Amino acid sequence: MDEIVVGIDVGTTKVCTLVGRVEDDKSIRILGVGIEPSEGIRKGIVVDLPAASRAIKRSVEKAESTSGLEITSAFVSLAGAHVASVNSRGAAGIPGGIIEVHDLARALEQAQAIAIPHDREIIHVIQRGITVDGQEGVKTPVGMHGYKLEVETHIITAASATVDNLRQCVGAAGVEIQQFVLNPLASAEIVLTEQEREMGVAVCDIGGGTTDLAIYVDGDVWHTMVLAVGGNHVTQDIAHGLRLSLTQAEEVKKQQGHAVKSDVGADEYFLMRPFGEDKDIRISRHDLAMIIEARVEETFNLILQEIKRSGYDGLLPAGMVLTGGTSALPGINRVAAGVLGMPVRTAQPQNLKGLVDKLNSPMYSTSFGLLQWAISMHDHQVAVSTGGKRRKPRGDRSSNMDSVKSWLKRLLP
Repeated sequence: MDEIVVGIDVGTTKVCTLVGRVEDDKSIRILGVGIEPSEGIRKGIVVDLPAASRAIKRSVEKAESTSGLEITSAFVSLAGAHVASVNSRGAAGIPGGIIEVHDLARALEQAQAIAIPHDREIIHVIQRGITVDGQEGVKTPVGMHGYKLEVETHIITAASATVDNLRQCVGAAGVEIQQFVLNPLASAEIVLTEQEREMGVAVCDIGGGTTDLAIYVDGDVWHTMVLAVGGNHVTQDIAHGLRLSLTQAEEVKKQQGHAVKSDVGADEYFLMRPFGEDKDIRISRHDLAMIIEARVEETFNLILQEIKRSGYDGLLPAGMVLTGGTSALPGINRVAAGVLGMPVRTAQPQNLKGLVDKLNSPMYSTSFGLLQWAISMHDHQVAVSTGGKRRKPRGDRSSNMDSVKSWLKRLLP
């Protein structure tokens, strides 16, 4: 039976459902695509349940129609300023002297035994370091001799009510959520190289309503955060500065926008009809670029503050990889490099197969990343397409053990 993976990226500007088939070489062939304008979502958070449910349902139905498959379960993206993270350490004694899988599970479970407010739930438990008898840097401890195993983890939590609202919207489309995946972790699956992860790199996914950041050091996630700023703020600045509607401002940003004003000639103009005018007038592209550059600089200054606050600013020789819809703005990587003082490149999904005509863009990195995450999190002997069974909410203890087992599958060869 073919292995089918499904991802639903619920963003502030769009909902994108992708159905993929895992090929023999572990690449993904896209069988179904459903892209719908997002409704009822603001800054990654559901603010109108019926509207958000309709948008997700339409996206799922389109993907079902193009793939000819019924979607029963999916991996779903998660973002929003309600997301928080903490690092925690767990330890386990090794009575037999040889580390086994259940010893690793015990250490991970202890790492999760931290005080989490009743209104929050665990979304991810990610290993960021293993120590055996004081020896750090162990990659695969199972089978090694030792008496004490310590696991350092990065635990990502989210507001339970916000997660439940999104769970309800997806459920209204008849889809069971296999797992929520934080946006930058999904994007990283598809845009980062192994060398970048090992050296130290930040992946920054700039969407419409949020900017999502994940820092990778020594191959593992060390820090994550979500800022409630994104491309919509650029659009709003353009609308205000040039007296345009938000629809006009979005169109102008995509067609005429540039993030570096010095790259735009003072004699470059385009025609548009602002509020209060009865005909099109000439608007300076240089003025437009000045508005965009100011907002982009401000956004990356906020990102720089967060990187410094994490304490890992000196551990990123590979710099930053930008993705997400707003990263398609010409010149944005140069502005980022200037503010951050590190190498910056823009990335999008590569080596795509199947129905991918409209998908060669950074704005679909999270969507493709969800499919890649699904493959990583499943044992290849078990077809993901059988994942339509009902699962308990991620906050349950049994579900947390599911995440431990999934993590172990990913860690072990």
